[in-house]
Amino acid sequence: MIKSLKLHKIPLLLCLTAAVFYWSFAYDLNREDFPKLITLYAGLFFLSFKVIQLLKTRFWLLAGISLIFRLIFILALPNLSQDFYRFIWDGRLLANGINPYLSTPDLLMKSAHFGSISEAQELVNGMGNLSASNYTNYPPLNQLIFAVAGWISGNSILFSVLIFRFFIVLSEVGILVFGRKLLKQLELPEYYIFWFLLNPFVIIECTGNLHFESVMGFFILLSFYFLWKQKWIISAIVLGLSVSVKLLPLMFLPLFLKFFSNNKNTSESSENRSFAAQISANLNDLKTIRWTNLLSYYTIVMLIVILGFLPFYNSAFLANFSKSIGLWFQKFEFNASIYYVIRWIGFQIKGYNIIADTGRILPAATFIIILIISLFRKIRSLKSLISGCVFALCFYFLLSTTVHPWYILTPLLLSIFTTYRFPIVWSFVAMLSYYAYGNGDFQENLWLITLEYVVVIGFAITEVFFPKKLSFSLFS
Repeated sequence: MIKSLKLHKIPLLLCLTAAVFYWSFAYDLNREDFPKLITLYAGLFFLSFKVIQLLKTRFWLLAGISLIFRLIFILALPNLSQDFYRFIWDGRLLANGINPYLSTPDLLMKSAHFGSISEAQELVNGMGNLSASNYTNYPPLNQLIFAVAGWISGNSILFSVLIFRFFIVLSEVGILVFGRKLLKQLELPEYYIFWFLLNPFVIIECTGNLHFESVMGFFILLSFYFLWKQKWIISAIVLGLSVSVKLLPLMFLPLFLKFFSNNKNTSESSENRSFAAQISANLNDLKTIRWTNLLSYYTIVMLIVILGFLPFYNSAFLANFSKSIGLWFQKFEFNASIYYVIRWIGFQIKGYNIIADTGRILPAATFIIILIISLFRKIRSLKSLISGCVFALCFYFLLSTTVHPWYILTPLLLSIFTTYRFPIVWSFVAMLSYYAYGNGDFQENLWLITLEYVVVIGFAITEVFFPKKLSFSLFS
């Protein structure tokens, strides 16, 4: 009896300790204090994952704990990201009938005809010069959430933050519900959903820092759920909504090629086939694709996206939005991996930063890799489709010039429906990139970046090619 009582007290003690750490993270952390940041995060990572292991048979208790941890952030302004100031700015523009895609905050502030929105200067100062000098790049469904905050919150920045948090937490409740359903159908343990929902990386970056990857992730999961139910029209509509939150899911479209194949009963294993036999099998797969369904799926997705952008369209919109998106490939650089190696080589050969050229080549290389995955990977089941999405995203990030930590949230979410756990490892080491906030000139520590990617790539290679070497039950 006493022993049983002690065993019950251990998870409670772990949860209380984690709650104290989250409180400190939310209300008593300066992002420039990197040692404190990484110490708190490492502690939260250990505590949260230990709680999952101890309470994995108590699904709704874990659900309640994940909600309580999120509620700790309820009155906190984000302390690791200033993007929310831009969210509020865009929302207040829309609430005042102004198209946010047509001008930068800097230009609007200088315009003699601009009817000032409430707290305009505070918002511009908060978002920083980089955001204030560029056009918005947030798609229409994201803008709708911003607009709701703009209409309801009045002059309160904190009230706007509360509204954003409501949508994010609501989406994560949806992830809990539909993620559980998908795990059941894929014959995976239900508690795997908490490798996402109780991961401190998710709680801090979404609820804490107000990044909307959880909203996008909910629509992705809902789309896959309807795909499993063979309601592919609804699935396409919902996937279109996910793209209208963030453009990222567009890269999934090539992966649907073989999913719309009639060869569902063909074995997915190709270990015993010769290379020539594999090529022949893939060509045969292409002949069995239900092209009408596939093209209809693509059309519906794109139609939903276009309809979302339509209210904002005019002659300047496309140029401004394209320019904003292009910055992520040809101007910005942060926490990159392969690109930093290429950049170093460029400095040795050319003597200057070759991002303008590399930024055009790397997206093309990413597309080719995704196309290869689509053509040569056996994507006939929902599980193999999700695995393909995980690898597509990870190759994209490995070839990107900019990888903010919260980008990893999407492969992290999808990985729990697969056998791969390297995105969970990535969610731990990605926080090393926040070292850059610890100095005034925003200088990255390339040794820490190298450590991050050596750990992630090493773990991924071991999982893919030498799975038997990972015999420990780290995530079981």
